[in-house]
Amino acid sequence: MIVLARRVSGLVCLLIVLSSLLLAANPPHITLVLDATQAPRRMFHARMTIPASPGTLTLYYPKWIPGEHGPTGPIEELTGLKFTANGQILKWRRDLLDGWTIHVEVPAGAASVEASLDFASPPTAGGKYTAGPSATDKLAIINWNTMLLYPAGWKSDELIYEASLRLPAGWKFGTALPIATQPAEQRNSPPQITFKPVSLTTLVDSPVNTGEFMRVVALGENPHHEMDIAADSATALDAPGEVFDHYKDLVAQAQELFGTHHYRDYYFLYSLSDHVAHFGLEHHESNDSRRPERALVDPDLRLLSAGLLPHEFVHSWNGKFRRPADLATPDYEKPMQTDLLWVYEGLTEYLGEILSARSGLASPEQFRDALAMNAAELDHRSGRRWRNLQDTADGVPSMQEAPHEWESWRRPLDYYEEDELNWLWADTIIRQQTNGKKSIDDFCHIFHGGPGEPPEVKTYTFDDVVNTLNQVAPYDWRGFWTARLTNHGPAAPLDGIETSGWKLVYDQNESERMRAWEIERREVDAEYSIGLLLKDDGEIVDTVEGMPAASVGIGPGMRIVAVNGRRFSVDVWHDGLRAGKNISAPLELLIENTDYYKTYQIDYHGGDKYPHLVRDESERDVLSSIIKPR
Repeated sequence: MIVLARRVSGLVCLLIVLSSLLLAANPPHITLVLDATQAPRRMFHARMTIPASPGTLTLYYPKWIPGEHGPTGPIEELTGLKFTANGQILKWRRDLLDGWTIHVEVPAGAASVEASLDFASPPTAGGKYTAGPSATDKLAIINWNTMLLYPAGWKSDELIYEASLRLPAGWKFGTALPIATQPAEQRNSPPQITFKPVSLTTLVDSPVNTGEFMRVVALGENPHHEMDIAADSATALDAPGEVFDHYKDLVAQAQELFGTHHYRDYYFLYSLSDHVAHFGLEHHESNDSRRPERALVDPDLRLLSAGLLPHEFVHSWNGKFRRPADLATPDYEKPMQTDLLWVYEGLTEYLGEILSARSGLASPEQFRDALAMNAAELDHRSGRRWRNLQDTADGVPSMQEAPHEWESWRRPLDYYEEDELNWLWADTIIRQQTNGKKSIDDFCHIFHGGPGEPPEVKTYTFDDVVNTLNQVAPYDWRGFWTARLTNHGPAAPLDGIETSGWKLVYDQNESERMRAWEIERREVDAEYSIGLLLKDDGEIVDTVEGMPAASVGIGPGMRIVAVNGRRFSVDVWHDGLRAGKNISAPLELLIENTDYYKTYQIDYHGGDKYPHLVRDESERDVLSSIIKPR
């Protein structure tokens, strides 16, 4: 009997150990309840139940957010943090080496930890992307990464979250996140939605767009595509019907470009407000895109927004499905390496722009005007002298918050715009090497193709890009891209424009797009005349080193008070430049600099200069073929 008892006791202990090991081997199933009923005051309350065992529970707040290319998780807005187990308040402490890491002391007998936190969405500009303002009195964009914690030791694909969301009364919503239950709409009671259990990866990749004023526009079926547009007013949603016809064409043209898709359904989440951060952020089955309130109803703003949704849509193939290996991290704590952003963002910029033209969101002339502005700005990028294009990608995690002052000399995120020119150049080379039989479309079919499947990630390296290009059109692609990424110009890579049958020129006529750009930003662009970018009140934003203004000692942060003896205004500024074309006297600027005033004389007589593309009749018009609808 004693022997039997010992055997039974040993068996029980073994079962306990095996059960513990089995529990430890199973990824935690976490519930998340988000109360967004106070969204108008920009406060969000989250509660989580996280499986745990006695000892130290290490939790992460998402730090490296996919698509943001840096440690941008808004930890400074994480407030109200509290942990309990079995009704007992638990001690916790932030990690001394990483502020996004929290250590919680779990007592004996506890099988789970209840965590509560508040996310205080910033009311004014400051943070980047999802760290920026995301809520107004009438709408909110919910990015789950800002409102949760996750346990260390697991990949984001392994962790399962079951989320529910409570919204302000009367608000509607749009999201790619699969819905489990949604009660019938009741105008005076807060709607609550329960979502199906998904991985942490899918949850973070599935923002929610919500608001009082929403318009849902169906864009196509098999699979389902729709726009979920939240705005600060009903008027902002009253766009002409042809606008949405162009977005329907965008869906069709993207399918033609890639030949397949890698999502179940797709949702264009579009937020229209003057009080949220303006950007676009890609997700596999949706995008979080934000523009001014009247971006759909104002023709100028609609023109400036034409490339945004196409860019983010392209990312579903290029960035989410095909992703640089060093950006495909297992969680949101491990740093990302950004050296291949010239493909991730640069190719996407090119494809997004040509899709905007192929779908009619931009006319051929508007497409060329945008390309001309891009080329001209890069052709006057003084920082090319010291910093190559590759470094603008390598350095982005620590430099994307840099101010606009000294931007030309520092170089901003040029892997977007300059690589649009580089991929155009590559496209023309493919066409030349194959006598017009192949193009970048063929590269996309191979590189981003395959059977249409639910979301997945297929990583790539530099070699994969080169090898696929050679599969389309044999050429020294390794040498081509090495030269493009490491050269110092000084000029921008205009070869793609020139070999496509066009050339960059400057005259005194402002394009429709340039005029709209200056109005929206309230700026005056004189970078191509005397080398100045200034606000419409005379404040100097930036100078182009080596151009006339910088050469006489003018720099960012100064303010133009008077032009040729007359108080500054935008009209007076242009009058002064135009007058200089017919007189020998220099342009005279009275400038304020940190409480001191000084007169600067600039010997310039070229008048206003604005960029355009004009046909080069000695070359075949390849560019028009590139943007022709498929």
